[in-house]
Amino acid sequence: MSPSLVSPDKPIVLHIGDPVKWNLDQFSEFSKDFTIIQPSLSERQRPEFMKALQDKRWGDFAAIFRPFWNTGGEMGRWDRDLIPLLPESCRVFAAAGAGFDWADVDLLAERVSLYSAAAASESVADFALFLILATFRHLNWCTTSARSTTSAFTDCHVNAPALSHNPRNHTLGIIGLGAIGQLIAQKAHLAFGMRIRYFDIVRKSDQLEISLSATFDADLDGMLRDCDCVVLATPASPDGRKIIDAERLKHFKTGSRFVNIARGVLVDEEALADALDEGRLCAAALDVHEHEPVPNDRLKGMRNVTLTTHNAGGTLETHIGFESWSMRNVDAVLKGKEPLTPVNLHLFPSAEIKRKF
Repeated sequence: MSPSLVSPDKPIVLHIGDPVKWNLDQFSEFSKDFTIIQPSLSERQRPEFMKALQDKRWGDFAAIFRPFWNTGGEMGRWDRDLIPLLPESCRVFAAAGAGFDWADVDLLAERVSLYSAAAASESVADFALFLILATFRHLNWCTTSARSTTSAFTDCHVNAPALSHNPRNHTLGIIGLGAIGQLIAQKAHLAFGMRIRYFDIVRKSDQLEISLSATFDADLDGMLRDCDCVVLATPASPDGRKIIDAERLKHFKTGSRFVNIARGVLVDEEALADALDEGRLCAAALDVHEHEPVPNDRLKGMRNVTLTTHNAGGTLETHIGFESWSMRNVDAVLKGKEPLTPVNLHLFPSAEIKRKF
């Protein structure tokens, strides 16, 4: 839609990416309250997208709506080259996905633009349980041997049990107790009978800790020394550095396990392979990879390592939820209500929060 045809009574929402597929009735109501402008694929390429913003091709839009994680990102990373081109009228960026490493949420906050992500919490947490179990029961060895030779089948059948363990009464350490981390803690405790420890930059409430049977650790390295399995569930490193590197791996309990469902770039995979070779870790499972879509060659050759293809959040229910939550966040903010799933609200000055919401 051309800005010249935009109703002055309706806030403009810039819809980047493919059309809504599942929540059609919700989108119909959404479209009644807001003027939806959807840039074409060619307009979403970075040079053209930046030129369009500079030229105010889409007017003074109030929100950005990206309902899918695999489309709408053609302009690349939202950084210091791109974000300053946004109009001052833009109040919220609602995007599908659990991660936000492709957007500088700190800079968005400086521009007084709220970033809201619709996390695939249930799907990722379920997948994390599979990966945790894979490290305790050597499921990569079991599944690949079943598809290999009869001797490989027999070798695994005979020898894997002595190296496998039940998760019950083992300690699970979770790095990052956000929405996903909380569900992992809940499911692992209730389903597997695991003891839960967690590290986060902000300690959770006593009530939440009690409900999850989770114990807080202010010292990450100290937590690592006591955990039988560690799950990385934080969306990003605050300072951009890797969270799991050679130095940090030295603090892991000998014979422990590591699971990554966060971001591949947060882990030094060569150092991880070294820790596995040395016996510091007995197993690992990664759904995300440092150099996607290419998994680490050394890790690929290890039978005690389970590798999957960044599919932890990949369910139909997740996609449906992405669409819906993105629209609900835009609707809430533009109607003067609090956002439902804010990522960078804590970065706003309190005066700005009061002014905006």
